[in-house]
Amino acid sequence: MINDAITPADATGGTAAPGVLIQPAITGYRQLGAAEAALMNRIKAHGQQLEHLVAELRAQPELDQRWVSIGTTELQQGLMALTRAVARPTTF
Repeated sequence: MINDAITPADATGGTAAPGVLIQPAITGYRQLGAAEAALMNRIKAHGQQLEHLVAELRAQPELDQRWVSIGTTELQQGLMALTRAVARPTTF
């Protein structure tokens, strides 16, 4: 939850930059830098575009919906793999 986030001031005892949040510690994850966060946001934006495309495909009953489902799952796995590539978690 965003309410659980701590600011740099909370983490370091100093003053936080406006609008800057640092997530609470999550086992196996590290705090992302600005460039990594921007890259992660680009991946998420592409995911939203793909979600809209999938919705369009779902609205066409003449398409083989089994393959739409398979494609959806593969896209989700690919996006997850890309986010893990950026986050580089240390746990399984």
